[in-house]
Amino acid sequence: MTDPAAIHAHAQAQAQVQAQAPSSHQGLIVIALISGGKDSFFSLLHCRANGHHVVALANLHPAMLLSLNPPAISSSLPAAVITIAPVGSAAVSAPSPAPARAQAQAQALAGDTSRAEAENEDPAPALPSPSGGALGNEALGGADDADQEQDLNSFMYQTVGHQVIPLYAEATGIPLYRRAIAGGAAQHGKDYSYRGHGRTTEPGSTRAPCPTGETGTGGAGGVDETDEPDETESMIPLLRAIKAAHPEANAICAGAILSTYQRTRMESVATRLGLVPLAYLWKFPVLPAPESSDPANVADAQLLDDMAAVALEARLVKVASGGLDDSFLWTNVASAPGRDKISRAMRRFGTAEKGAVIGEGGEFETLVLNGPPSLFRKRIVVDEANRHLVREGGGSAWLKLTGAKLEDKETVASQGEREDKIRIPDLLDARFASVLDTLSATKGAVKVEVGPLIGDYETEDVSSLAESQGRGAEKLQQWCFVGDGATSLGSVEAEMRSLVEQIRNRLRLAALSPSAIVSATILLRRMADFPTVNAVYGQLFDAPNPPSRVTVSCGSLLSPNTNIAVYLAVHSGLEPGQRQGLHVQSRSYWAPANIGPYSQAVSVPLASLAADMAPGAEGPRLVSIAGQIPLVPATMALPDGAGGDDEALRLQVALSLQHLWRIGLDTGVQWWTSAVAYFPGGASSYPGLTMALKMELAAKAWDAAHLWSAGREGEDGDEDEDEDAGPDLWDQRFDPRYMSLAGERGALPPATLPDWSAVDLSAGSAAKSKTRAASAPPLFVAEVAELPRAAAVEWHAHLGVAGALAANIVVARSSSAVSVPGINSPRQAALRVWRTLVRSPEDDSMDREGNGSGSGSGTTLIQTVVAETLAAFASHDRIARLSPSRMGGGTGTGAGGSPSLLVRYVDVERHPAAFGSADDGPVVPCASLWAADGERLASVGVYQEVL
Repeated sequence: MTDPAAIHAHAQAQAQVQAQAPSSHQGLIVIALISGGKDSFFSLLHCRANGHHVVALANLHPAMLLSLNPPAISSSLPAAVITIAPVGSAAVSAPSPAPARAQAQAQALAGDTSRAEAENEDPAPALPSPSGGALGNEALGGADDADQEQDLNSFMYQTVGHQVIPLYAEATGIPLYRRAIAGGAAQHGKDYSYRGHGRTTEPGSTRAPCPTGETGTGGAGGVDETDEPDETESMIPLLRAIKAAHPEANAICAGAILSTYQRTRMESVATRLGLVPLAYLWKFPVLPAPESSDPANVADAQLLDDMAAVALEARLVKVASGGLDDSFLWTNVASAPGRDKISRAMRRFGTAEKGAVIGEGGEFETLVLNGPPSLFRKRIVVDEANRHLVREGGGSAWLKLTGAKLEDKETVASQGEREDKIRIPDLLDARFASVLDTLSATKGAVKVEVGPLIGDYETEDVSSLAESQGRGAEKLQQWCFVGDGATSLGSVEAEMRSLVEQIRNRLRLAALSPSAIVSATILLRRMADFPTVNAVYGQLFDAPNPPSRVTVSCGSLLSPNTNIAVYLAVHSGLEPGQRQGLHVQSRSYWAPANIGPYSQAVSVPLASLAADMAPGAEGPRLVSIAGQIPLVPATMALPDGAGGDDEALRLQVALSLQHLWRIGLDTGVQWWTSAVAYFPGGASSYPGLTMALKMELAAKAWDAAHLWSAGREGEDGDEDEDEDAGPDLWDQRFDPRYMSLAGERGALPPATLPDWSAVDLSAGSAAKSKTRAASAPPLFVAEVAELPRAAAVEWHAHLGVAGALAANIVVARSSSAVSVPGINSPRQAALRVWRTLVRSPEDDSMDREGNGSGSGSGTTLIQTVVAETLAAFASHDRIARLSPSRMGGGTGTGAGGSPSLLVRYVDVERHPAAFGSADDGPVVPCASLWAADGERLASVGVYQEVL
């Protein structure tokens, strides 16, 4: 035991063995977090199936009571990291620092914590003998046996069966590292912030200097105000020790499936240590199941079938559900009989909610004893006499295990054998496989009518609409920041730092924290500058769930002196707990990881926009979703371009739209108000394909995605159940908002997108639609210079609506030809208008057209989209000024009588004036702009107001 580098050598040998499997992408070097449960081991198997190399196992166990000298002194301070190497390997570590550890603990008890803190900060590894390692914590002398009659019941870590964990090193041939858990669940919210101690302002407020803007104590996404160390931080010294032994490690995997609580904590630790988080089981129950699966099984049970297919043996070691008693203990859930037994019990006792069959709500815990020979070269055996039943009361029971041992297996995998039976879910689910089929029939035969250019006309001097904010903008405002590359800043980084400082100053003046920012749009001159801009932009945020974001490159369409423009939607009136976010940073099969400073989605209550919000008012939520590009979630790479440019583009269009849909379903979105599909022009992406074809593909994909849901319904209007359901089990069990909601309205129904029951189509020309597909929300196609990752398309929905009841969403549209006042020309300008009203259940003051006094007790958001065709308009300012007067129907009495401008897209070929001034408002200059029916547009404006 003289060479600490031997562990690294052993890891390299393991990597060489695993590297024999072919991979379409560069594999990562992975540290696998294991609890002993089925999910962590199945996630490990998926890591290997994706070409990654697992070099170490990491485990946190309950702190043991160690006898010190004198015997009367004891301590439960965490011990050093213990390294357990497989028998016969060359892995060794530094000598055990147990005596020094004991001395440090004794000093801590006497009040001297300096030595103990130093030891805990960077503990040295210790290597027990193989026999001692096999016995694990049982080998620790002086452990209080009575202490083992209680389960730690950690929110974060499984601890039942921890005595067996040390056997995994020899069973798998992978070094195991262990450390004791320190602290408890100091932060009870779903989301996690390691900076959440010692705050001086109310948690969850968007007022400065609150660090989070998220839910506070006991809520769904925040940080509790406490100085107690959270048990999550126990991972930090453990992983640092492993990285010291395996400096090549660059990723970490965990078994999170539906638990946002566990996933966000793992991601927080991983990103701080520079590790790529992997959670291949994330949202696994909503992913496509194999065609051969039994339709009688609930979707969740497919995961257990997949585990059984690779011979995973996962025994129940704890039950804590009304549907399960101690007779279920030691059932192998990764088997058909075990799966059926659990499923029947859950249904009989009415507890078969989402994730219950796989134990995601804490119904049970498992311990893995065996697996495929490519991973488990030996099996773990615990004789019946060594399985001791412990009843905790309240229906909870678990097994205390002793005398676990290893047995050789008859079949041992060869070095090159892989987990070839691991089922990787299909890239596209049924809806978007159908969308892709629809696109495959598209031949680009659309005929596009392009009108002539119109000369400039003299116009009256009018103020920009961006300077006039409606009532809704009192709380939800659009802030515009445009860089000035002509100054002496000298670099794009300096230009972005200047913008960030301007943002900070404006937040400071408004007494707001960065969590007041709900969404962001970033325009770049060169996409090559994105990494630099992203790094500086990210310094604005140090709390969970940063704003959602859309990023495109406009190239030379920006003004000559502008390299960067940043548009922010800022909510100044959020109360604690109202802002909710979805920020998945782990690779999975579900949707792309957002590893940068932006969330997949951020939502706020509609009621929060009211001038005087009633206490406790919620109702519908407004969801801002990040732009979605077609990355394969498991690899974070663009899909292979097999089949030619046209086939590759079709796949990218369908895949990125699926990402938008999955995120929408996860956040409960029932309807999109409108959307834009960005395509790069010129030679940047598939130069042989015309914008007309790209526009047609986007339009058909959009309609097909909406039609698929409608097509699954019968004449009576009964809707299909979509793939995902609203809040996860953590919400349902521990979030008071959802618990009270369930008590009043029963179980939450599965989310459906689109949810036609929530949409009233009887207003305006929408009432004349023959089919629901014709009533899909408006879509526009914008040609820009480049997109992130050289993607061929980026989808952006302007707003999603969630939590709406029947007919809370009213959709109206109209098309007209109107004369242009003040212009000496007989020409007329075609105008197309879409209006979406989102009403809270209390609001009965508006009719279907949006007319009314607005004096009801509820809140109504009106989003109006105005599309101008090629016509006699000299500038986008003229368009913006004329549009509000033609929206029709009653409008709110906002400042200046005008709605607020959210974003305006402008075809610079029709309006060649330079864009790049903050005074222009949130303008996106486009090389071309299209309606979904193939008509070329001069501009599209998206406005909102609140009544």
